[in-house]
Amino acid sequence: MILVDSSVWIDHLNNVATEPVRRLRELIPSIPLLIGDLIMCEVLQGLRSEREARLVERGLRRFEAVSLLDPELAVQAAANYRLLRSRGHTIRKTIDIIIGTFCIARGHVLLHDDRDFEPMVQFLGLQTI
Repeated sequence: MILVDSSVWIDHLNNVATEPVRRLRELIPSIPLLIGDLIMCEVLQGLRSEREARLVERGLRRFEAVSLLDPELAVQAAANYRLLRSRGHTIRKTIDIIIGTFCIARGHVLLHDDRDFEPMVQFLGLQTI
């Protein structure tokens, strides 16, 4: 399955023309996508009105919602963070290491537009499109 990061959803909603947004728009009608609970939170918290938030939430609920963290994944995410930091790559946002670790542990592919995921690809085997 493909998990879509908030970086892509936000650009999609703002109609920003990027390669990841183009890929997302190709995938929406043809492939089941995942939306993470924390990703949904990130997307919805940036909206300006309750009306807009309800509309976007309804649209996001078309996709399978998954919880991105449990106690075991929390421990693994922290270990991944330390490993990357020891190799000279400090991940800027905790949520990104959680998302990357979730995808690695569950065998999902990540669609993103965020440079924090690149060290996870290089050193942890994160699969991206």
